[in-house]
Amino acid sequence: MDDGDRAALGRERKLIVSAVSTQLVDRVAIVTGAASGIGRATALALAQAGAAVIVADVNEEGARVVAKEIEARGQRARGQIVDVGDEESIVAMIDAAVDGFGGLDILHNNAADSDPALLERDLEVVGLDAEVWDRTLRINLRGPMLGCKHAIPRMIERGGGSIINTSSASGLTGDSTRAAYGASKAGLQSLTQYVATQYGKQGVRCNAIAPGVISTPALEANVPPEQIAVYSGNTLTPRLGRPEDVAAAAVFLASDAAAFITGQILSVDGGLLAHHPAMSEIRALAGAGS
Repeated sequence: MDDGDRAALGRERKLIVSAVSTQLVDRVAIVTGAASGIGRATALALAQAGAAVIVADVNEEGARVVAKEIEARGQRARGQIVDVGDEESIVAMIDAAVDGFGGLDILHNNAADSDPALLERDLEVVGLDAEVWDRTLRINLRGPMLGCKHAIPRMIERGGGSIINTSSASGLTGDSTRAAYGASKAGLQSLTQYVATQYGKQGVRCNAIAPGVISTPALEANVPPEQIAVYSGNTLTPRLGRPEDVAAAAVFLASDAAAFITGQILSVDGGLLAHHPAMSEIRALAGAGS
């Protein structure tokens, strides 16, 4: 083997190591909606991978609790209040990352308006109050846009970065209710591809995760057990999703292991949307026939 071959082999080994690495040492991340559920799990996972994390949420106390949990493990974090519907609040959040940790490399736009009182009013289109539509899009779509707007210049200063948007399976299909929520998540998927297209050459990647049914305290508190059983019957895995499943995908997309992945919508739904829509009913008929 000559020197040229050795150099080529060395480059190949470096590429292999980079391709499998999800380590985020010396990276700075922001996670919105991080006081609970998917956001909390992602903040913990990013910190575990080595990133310094701004734990951002409209629930300031909840954000600080999660930040303290991270710090108790010997990792770096800071709790930060944010109202993603307010541009000045988002600017303050970005500044907190830059001033506190020296820059910004990762943004997980995870916050959404999940107020049960709002969701109960998110009906079919004819019965939908315009105020519900406006409020939903303000948080679920306008908020991530503002996050991207102010994060991207900071990422470019450091040679690039990764933006991960939490979309939803609801943004990929129609349903009999929750028209505003579904439309906001579909819009977020489109925004993801526009950001990837416009800033990819400057080193900024942007992807979305579309979770299916994720078992959280909010789900269990607001969804009847019978409905959860229906979701379970339409999921191809032995269990429903967990926040940690989405967090693992977010860490991957944030890392160098995903360096050639951008503009994609990654479904983390246990196969919810991968099968014939009448599958569970057909299974029931087959069982009754036997």
